[in-house]
Amino acid sequence: MSLRIGLVCPYAWDVPGGVQQHVGDLARALAATGHHVSVLAPVGDPGADLPEYLVPAGRPVPVPYNGSVARLSFGPRTVRRVRRWIATGDFDLLHIHEPSAPSTSLLACWAAEGPMVATFHTANPRSRAMAAGSGALRSAMEKIHGRIAVSQAARRTLVEHIGGDAVLIPNGVDTAAFAEAEPLPGWPGPGGALGFLGRVDEPRKGLATLMEAFTLLAPDHPGLRVLVAGPGDPGPALEAVPEHLRERVVCLGRLDETDRVRAFHSADLFCAPNLGGESFGMVLTEAMAAGATIAASDIPAFEAVLDGGRAGQLFATGDAADLARRAADLLAAPERRARLAEAAREAALPYDWGTVAADVVRVYETVLHGEGPEGRDRVRVASGPSPAALLRRGAGPRPGTPRRGRAGAGRGRRGPYGRAGGRGERF
Repeated sequence: MSLRIGLVCPYAWDVPGGVQQHVGDLARALAATGHHVSVLAPVGDPGADLPEYLVPAGRPVPVPYNGSVARLSFGPRTVRRVRRWIATGDFDLLHIHEPSAPSTSLLACWAAEGPMVATFHTANPRSRAMAAGSGALRSAMEKIHGRIAVSQAARRTLVEHIGGDAVLIPNGVDTAAFAEAEPLPGWPGPGGALGFLGRVDEPRKGLATLMEAFTLLAPDHPGLRVLVAGPGDPGPALEAVPEHLRERVVCLGRLDETDRVRAFHSADLFCAPNLGGESFGMVLTEAMAAGATIAASDIPAFEAVLDGGRAGQLFATGDAADLARRAADLLAAPERRARLAEAAREAALPYDWGTVAADVVRVYETVLHGEGPEGRDRVRVASGPSPAALLRRGAGPRPGTPRRGRAGAGRGRRGPYGRAGGRGERF
């Protein structure tokens, strides 16, 4: 069955981010299997090279959100664009990503009626934004028929802040695209190389921890270099590196998709020193698909993706000395690195987009074939208070309003990522 699917992303499309990447990859995977897909997202650069399926929802503004800075779009102009996109899309179903984000996602929930699925990406047990907006969020959650969480951590955040439950479907990765690539010129080099990909100016990504670890490693590894790739100013993180060692840290900035894949093949050891705030670890599944040897902090999301350390070396979060010790052991043991790399490739296979997109479509089909007329309606512009009015009011329905979500769909299904939800789960 071919569906017309509207995907909504709350974050600026032209700024790198895990949610944006997930939505784009899902759009391509769905289109490859015959579905018609349109994506609505904020766009900050009017000259950005956008995919044909992308519909700009308005210019974003930077807002502190869940421990980072998110570029969100809201206000009357965005409301009008959201409503026009819904009215003209003739969608069978909307798939809202991060419906709690005060941007296009929340506006689309308010502006639409009909079959809706939401994916929750955030893992933050102390989310002030979700706690402060719980009343407004409930008015949106009442409309959602299917809920997906990308990780157990994201699922816990949903349960604790909003209530209900979700089926577990992780982020995907195009395993074939990452499997083979030539290293970047001059890498990894005879003295060995550490690799890092991520926002270099976001402290929770842990680049400063890696720089401190490199400083500890450098005296005993005179040829060792560090390849750092990602947007932002690396200056603050480099302060931990003595001046005479800084020439061995090569910062490449933001990479295009081709060079991003090559970067994973350019290091003897890929490091993910994140300090927290990660619900999944897309950069890890990419590294795994590339067959990289991985050293990652032991935050719960990374430990889960690396299968408890069987697909990569874990180290104590934020502990540069522990990272340095683990890295030194791996750099001295090429056979062990090869075993971990092979285990990583195998562990990445269940995350391939072919598998993940099929699981997402099963959620769509469950919602569309549910009992009652709601599951058979097409998406349309909602009647009642406009999103602008709800924004001004900042409140949802009175307590006790019946939920429209359906319990038990997909209950107890076991997939390649473990049990999907649990007893009495609500999508």
